[in-house]
Amino acid sequence: MRVEIWSDIACPWCYIGKARFEKGLAAFAHRDEIEVVHRSFELDPRAPKGVTGPVVEMLAKKYGRTVDEARGMEEHVAAAARAEGLAYVTEGRDNGSTFDIHRLLHLAAAHGRRDALLDLAYRANFAEERSVFDPEVLIALAVEAGLDEAEARAVLADGTAYADEVRADEREAAELGANSVPFFVLDRRFGVSGGQPAEVFTRALEQAWQGRELVAETPAGEACDPDGACAVPQA
Repeated sequence: MRVEIWSDIACPWCYIGKARFEKGLAAFAHRDEIEVVHRSFELDPRAPKGVTGPVVEMLAKKYGRTVDEARGMEEHVAAAARAEGLAYVTEGRDNGSTFDIHRLLHLAAAHGRRDALLDLAYRANFAEERSVFDPEVLIALAVEAGLDEAEARAVLADGTAYADEVRADEREAAELGANSVPFFVLDRRFGVSGGQPAEVFTRALEQAWQGRELVAETPAGEACDPDGACAVPQA
């Protein structure tokens, strides 16, 4: 059975949701028979390349909050991440276009290294003081994931390389009705939206495996919408 996951490196709930899904998958009896495929989704496809800004200021603008309130929102998300055993840096992170990251992830997929690069990119963006919007950081991450440096540089230098693949993923997400990420599609029949708890993913996998409808009353998990705004737990 195939599970497809639409996500964006800029989305903290995608970072958290990936960890929760993997815990849910680990508890699933048929986990060795599940193929996981990661798909591209840009929270802000209109973001200009090469232009970055502080995440905290972006959150303040999106939510109409003060910078101090935005910092508090980041702390709440950080607490959710840390509860899953994930490191999370709340200060000094950048925000910008993720298109090149997605193109490089498609290159990694062609070499069977997408999951490795995705984990490294999440870690760099959320847990380390490394900007994934810096091309040299992206190259270093690609090499760490096992990609050839010259090939990775060639992809970043050619703005059309894997661009069609990124856009195709995004069109498919729209066709499936995904209006926030992370978005999980199980066996092309069932959808799970948001960074749900691990047990929700386990139950969804079990139900999809048996061909049943997913539980209708399951609430949407925390997610990030196409405007770049991310739902956060409130104090």
